[in-house]
Amino acid sequence: MGLITTESGKKLYVTEDGRKLVTVIPGDGIGPECVEATLKILEAAKAPLVFEIREAGASVFKKGLASGVPPETIESIRKSRIVLKGPLETPVGYGEKSANVTLRKLFETYANVRPVRELPNVPTPYSGRGIDLVVVRENVEDLYAGIEHQQTPSVAQTLKLISNKGSEKIVRFAFELARAEGRKRVHCATKSNIMKLSEGTLKRTFEQVAQEYPDIEAQHIIVDNAAHQLVKRPEQFDVLVTSNMNGDILSDLASGLVGGLGFAPSANIGNEVAIFEAVHGSAPKYAGKNVINPTAVLLSAVMMLRYIEEFAVAELIENAVLYTLEEGKVLTGDIVGYDRGAKTTEYTEAIIANLGQKPRQTAVREYRPVRLPQVRSDIAYIKPQSRRIVGADVFVESDLRPEELGPALEELAAGSPFRLKMISNRGTQVYPPTGGLTDLVDHYRCRFLYKGEGEARQEDVVDLVQRVGSRFRWMQIEMLQEFDGEPGFTKAQGED
Repeated sequence: MGLITTESGKKLYVTEDGRKLVTVIPGDGIGPECVEATLKILEAAKAPLVFEIREAGASVFKKGLASGVPPETIESIRKSRIVLKGPLETPVGYGEKSANVTLRKLFETYANVRPVRELPNVPTPYSGRGIDLVVVRENVEDLYAGIEHQQTPSVAQTLKLISNKGSEKIVRFAFELARAEGRKRVHCATKSNIMKLSEGTLKRTFEQVAQEYPDIEAQHIIVDNAAHQLVKRPEQFDVLVTSNMNGDILSDLASGLVGGLGFAPSANIGNEVAIFEAVHGSAPKYAGKNVINPTAVLLSAVMMLRYIEEFAVAELIENAVLYTLEEGKVLTGDIVGYDRGAKTTEYTEAIIANLGQKPRQTAVREYRPVRLPQVRSDIAYIKPQSRRIVGADVFVESDLRPEELGPALEELAAGSPFRLKMISNRGTQVYPPTGGLTDLVDHYRCRFLYKGEGEARQEDVVDLVQRVGSRFRWMQIEMLQEFDGEPGFTKAQGED
């Protein structure tokens, strides 16, 4: 049959005999053991799937491919549109980019979905509280765009990019997920009280989209309060949607409430491709010892089965996992201690033996297909009625004190259409002086405002930068713009 699109918008490759193609990446460290156990259970449950085994991660890095993802893996994913993968190893603090992030960004899997629920016989301080929530994390934007610059020898910059389009996709997905799983409340967690433009975009989009889902309660929450409330009263949450870095942190926190990363599945979902993987890493110290808990990868496969609308098989496997945990006869070392825990293979065989059983105490949620959000494909997603350049921030490297730098810049700008309004250092105004006591670094933001009527010209800004550059080393320019009369920039701390 080939590639098809379901009514809910998912793209799947279906073979002539009706099976669905899945690209399988075993991964690094404990990954191959977890994936092997999962594939055995899928086979025993008679899941109508066919697998293409491909590689990514450490083995690919060692071959000299900087992305960690070879062309044959990319081609398989382009064909199947569905990926089940084990954890991939990534060098920390140096070298290549994360192969995990590369896969997510190559295929625009904008929604990272991490369910968090209490499981039987997995003791935690929160046992009996009935935790059952989903963290929906934006997955391709924010600081994880990975755009960094060493702007001076002592100051590094990372760009935080949050778009209206990206925000609308993740917010709509969160509401659609809530509907598909019969959930009643969606919280949006942001730091928009501080980052009013970037995180504020997500908050404003959430408030707009929420009006289209009157059947679901919508609440905004500041992200640090979300962390506080997750620890204090996690059962109040149903769906929690947030930006990329916030979601990375909060979802790991949330998984700790229910037993740790060994029980934390996830999905990376886009409108073209979906990737299913455990939240945990490759844990190389446990690799090859037949002691690892494969539940996170297995439950990721259950999420995959629901995504491809194989609900009966998904329920069959989930019930067997819950029954096995409830029974408590075969539990892995991360639950009962590695000195007496079951082997990975023993745990796998126990789940296979329990296929067809149903848990007695643990409730199983009913699921419907998640309808993927369809948003406009415009590159220029927001088209203002008016816009104008009102100045420029010129970032300068200097070891001068502000009281020396300010007059020097004022002299350089004399005769240009701009005046120096202020200089900030790490976001705090230091010229003209405010009376504060600020520790300085060699990285100054110098704000120049247009003195004339109407709009500054780009060539005027270029001339200004040349004037500044005649004496100082500059490393970045930001146009100060107004859109529909509203400033597209924020003020420094202490700036009037």
